[in-house]
Amino acid sequence: MKFPTVVLVILILSSSIFAQEKVLPLWKNGAPGAKGKKPEDTPTLTSFLVKQENNTKAAIIICPGGGYGGLAQHEGKTYAQFLQKHGINAFVLKYRLGSAGYRHPIMLMDAARAIRTVRTKSNKWNIDPNKIGIMGSSAGGHLTSTMITHFDNGDPKARDLIDQASSRPDLGILCYPVITMGEFTHQGSKRNLLGDNPPEELVDLLSSEKQVKKNTPPTFIWHTMEDRAVPVENSLLFTSALRKSKVPFSLHIYQKGRHGIGLADKPPFNNTHPWAKDLVFWLTEQGFITN
Repeated sequence: MKFPTVVLVILILSSSIFAQEKVLPLWKNGAPGAKGKKPEDTPTLTSFLVKQENNTKAAIIICPGGGYGGLAQHEGKTYAQFLQKHGINAFVLKYRLGSAGYRHPIMLMDAARAIRTVRTKSNKWNIDPNKIGIMGSSAGGHLTSTMITHFDNGDPKARDLIDQASSRPDLGILCYPVITMGEFTHQGSKRNLLGDNPPEELVDLLSSEKQVKKNTPPTFIWHTMEDRAVPVENSLLFTSALRKSKVPFSLHIYQKGRHGIGLADKPPFNNTHPWAKDLVFWLTEQGFITN
C-alpha cells in the first residue's frame, strides 16, 4: 500500500520526534477547591517528552486560550508538537475554567502547580529545573502573564514535595495575550475569571501590566495590529511595564492577522507564521534550543 509523501513525512516525524503523550493529574487525590470529580474539575498536564537524542533538557508548559471558558487545541497540542520538533519538552495544561464555575485564584493555582510539578519531576523526565518556561495564547496568555508576575519560592515546610518547589518560570511566551482587566480587556475573559462586578482591587491585581517586578522572567510577546478580539494595546502595556522594570523582552507586532491564528500550520510545520521562527531564534538566545 502506498502512502502520499506528506503522510509519510508526518509518520516519520511522529516516530522520530514526537514521543507518546501522557496525561497526568496535577493532584492525585483531587484538586484543592474542586467542585466535583468530573473532567472539568480535574486539572491535568499532558506531557510531550522529547526522545533522548533530541532533548535540549528545556521544558515549556502551555496554557491554551479560550476566554477562560474553553481550551483551544490548536494553541495546546499543536504548540507542544512544534516545541518537540525543536528538542523542547512540552506540557499542555488543562486548567479549570470560568465556564465550570471557577474563578481566580483557581486558574493561577493550577498553573503554579504545573510548574512545581515539572520542576519536582525534572530528574525523572531529564529536564533542567532551571529551564522551565510557560507559554499561553489569548486568555491562556493572561494566565501566563499572571504566572510570571505572581510566582513564589515554594513552601519548604509543605508535606507535599511538589509544594516545596518554586513556581517561578524561567521565561514566558505571550501570544496575542489578554493582559489588562481595564480599558482594553477582553470582556468575556474578564467575566469568566473574575465574575460580574469584581472589586477594583481585584481588577488591579489581575491587570498584569500593573504587577511586573524586576524579577519577572524574560518574555517573548507577539500580537497583530488587526486583532479585534484582544486589542494590541494589551501587549504594548505589558511591554512598557517590562521596559520600566528592566526585564528583558522580545516584542513582535505584525500588521496582518486575525485573533487566534496560532501557528497557522500543522505538523510537519513547514509553513508556520513568522512569529514561530522569531520564537525559535529567541529561545536559542535563552539557551532553550541548542544548535
